[in-house]
Amino acid sequence: MSKFASLGLSKQLAETLEKSGYSEPTPIQEKTIPELLKGRDVVGIAQTGTGKTAAFVLPILEMLIQAKTPVEPKRCTALIVVPTRELASQIDDNIGKYGEKIYHQRATIVGGMKYPPQVKKLFRGLDIMVATPGRLEDHIKQGTISLQDTKIVVLDEADQMMDLGFFPAIRRIMRKAPQDRQTILLSATMPKEIRKLANEFLNDPVDVQVAKQGTPIEKIEQMVYLMDRASKRPFLLAQLENEFRTIVFTRTKHGANDLVTFLKKKGVLASAIHGNKSQAQRQRALDLFRSGKEHILVATDVAARGIDIPDVSLVVNYDPPMQPESYVHRIGRTARAGREGRAITLCAPDEKKRMRDVERLTKLSLPTQNVTVAMREMKAPDAAKDGDASAQEGVEVPATKTLSDFEDGSMPPRPKRKQGKKPRNRDKGNWEGKPQGKRDGKPGGKPGGKPGGFKGKASGKPGGKPGGKPSGKPGGKPGGFKGKPGAKPGGKKPGHRGSRPTGSGGKPQGNRSD
Repeated sequence: MSKFASLGLSKQLAETLEKSGYSEPTPIQEKTIPELLKGRDVVGIAQTGTGKTAAFVLPILEMLIQAKTPVEPKRCTALIVVPTRELASQIDDNIGKYGEKIYHQRATIVGGMKYPPQVKKLFRGLDIMVATPGRLEDHIKQGTISLQDTKIVVLDEADQMMDLGFFPAIRRIMRKAPQDRQTILLSATMPKEIRKLANEFLNDPVDVQVAKQGTPIEKIEQMVYLMDRASKRPFLLAQLENEFRTIVFTRTKHGANDLVTFLKKKGVLASAIHGNKSQAQRQRALDLFRSGKEHILVATDVAARGIDIPDVSLVVNYDPPMQPESYVHRIGRTARAGREGRAITLCAPDEKKRMRDVERLTKLSLPTQNVTVAMREMKAPDAAKDGDASAQEGVEVPATKTLSDFEDGSMPPRPKRKQGKKPRNRDKGNWEGKPQGKRDGKPGGKPGGKPGGFKGKASGKPGGKPGGKPSGKPGGKPGGFKGKPGAKPGGKKPGHRGSRPTGSGGKPQGNRSD
């Protein structure tokens, strides 16, 4: 018997997973799928890259196999609420992959897309709807969708929805769904506000935790580089030289746009994704990044969730995150699907407190290096404008220490400038102390050198575990999912629930995001 089948999923789903190369369930799938099939509410605490999407998608598909009641117009059977368009698209792709041979109607209902195509999909009724809170509320208010027949509600990435201020909308949405629904809440961390939400809307939930709260994936090599702000750009260029696929995180939308402009001036192909970009622009940037036509993706935290690209070799925190929980999500973009990865943080003197907050959350002592970048006189007329500060003699990286080894304000001394010349774009922060002495340590990355053609190669193919991407376990007969039990669908032509084929292999209708 398949290991997925032993969890209670049908043979049909088990075979689909095996053909897709998923032979082993992940820990969160092992713990979650049987409970969901019993009809239990679940609170899951899991980091990105653990296979949590499949942990709820597979039981939902199993419920659709067993259901006999056709979906009514302007209704949805299963609702998955997510914070970002990118995550909605990613989940939709996974549903299509796992449910390839299960007839179902699905759609992504997100902002940045035209209303008429969404209204058309909603009118015929949906088995699975993946939606962002704002656009979903718009459709509820307009009467184009009702949640009165919804059997299952999934709140994914609850911590980010909290950070983005979506909880009031989430509460309004949840009150529109039946009280006897089944509810699943998933989050990387579990602060008091999220626990309060769970207590408010979940009924005697099972707590599933597969990793220490706030702990990043262990396979990621992490390093913090201390430097002044003017040194960040030349240092970043040196780090990117031999990296094939890199995600760079900035704190603001404006900062992301400026950094992309700078990189393009240096001959580096890059695009930005953030909240001010249209859905078409964000999707195009992701497509270019996935295909390898562009090597660098610059993103804000808002747009980062849902980026699931297996072979990201490096994550750069160009700006340390404002919220320490965001650090976990950022670096989780690498080391996907069982691979190893590298994450570096460029930290200016006034940003050190943020990294201490990260260390407190993760209970890690992050390796740290002081960095001195020799600054050259900027002669180009636009150099001061774009903040360019190229290295004259490369980047000097001393021995590795920890953040606690450096006192507040302890940073490398400013490079001496030649008499009579006034450097531009000088960092205004105070510098105290001298560089620390050397200790044995492993420098992170490959500093120095002239940025060029990105000679690195992409990583190998993903392994057999659906770790970074959702996976699940098929087998057995589901026991629960609140709602009406269903008979086995029959026939080959898609239609109403009672005549749906379970193995047609045909393409489902209404299954694409706009």
